[in-house]
Amino acid sequence: MNPTLSTIDIVVSDLQTSIAFYARLGLEFKIDEHSPEHAGCDLPGGMHVMLDTESFRTPFLPGWTKPSGGPRALLCFEFETPADVDAKYAELRQAGYQGLAEPFDAFWGMRYATVADPDGGGVDLYAALPAG
Repeated sequence: MNPTLSTIDIVVSDLQTSIAFYARLGLEFKIDEHSPEHAGCDLPGGMHVMLDTESFRTPFLPGWTKPSGGPRALLCFEFETPADVDAKYAELRQAGYQGLAEPFDAFWGMRYATVADPDGGGVDLYAALPAG
């Protein structure tokens, strides 16, 4: 029997700050009525993304410490056009979020950029380049 990947859980420092960041990317998180340190967002296709504060999650992960260095995982957001990638990257940078990779035309045929979420997690922005 093979398991089904159904949920991604992101541990965050500040729930409201992270909710505001991901709202800029179209995700609408709802805070759990039973725990103000936990929020969820249902995505098309049945995937679910959760945000949990460090203080909520650490009791369940003995010995956990904040990662250091670059992001170990990245969430990837697809856009309709390369111009949309550039615009979203500029919007996020203007709002004060850290750019990890400015928009570029990747050899694999996509316009690509990477920003950091409020806790340093990687967020890729990409769109297919026009066939040429």
